[in-house]
Amino acid sequence: MPRTIAIDYGKKRTGLAISDPLNMIANGVGTIDTEKLVWNLKQLFAEHEVDTILLGYPKNLDGTDTDITAKVDRFYQQLQKLFPDKKTILCDERFTSKMAFQAMIDSGLKKKDRQNKALIDEISAKIILQGYLDHQ
Repeated sequence: MPRTIAIDYGKKRTGLAISDPLNMIANGVGTIDTEKLVWNLKQLFAEHEVDTILLGYPKNLDGTDTDITAKVDRFYQQLQKLFPDKKTILCDERFTSKMAFQAMIDSGLKKKDRQNKALIDEISAKIILQGYLDHQ
């Protein structure tokens, strides 16, 4: 069964998550340099059958664009051109970083470990993906 992948796009680094084969559980793939994102996606698509890409879409709480929204728009268009065989969906990512940080606290991570922004990005991608999977 084809899987779903979620991307928490960032200026420097990007968090990735992929579903299990049954599209029930989100699993973190890790955090990568944004410059290497397309190459890493091609690698993931070679390893796993993926039919859907979820791209976290950043907006302010009032619905206005953030400083990175325009970059995400361009990346969304790039994904559609590079991977026309995959369904690409923009997903609201408001609150995911806060939810990721709270998940780290709830899991008992020490303060020093909670300052790892790469881990927050990966967990944010998992939250985006799990929310999507739960509503399918």
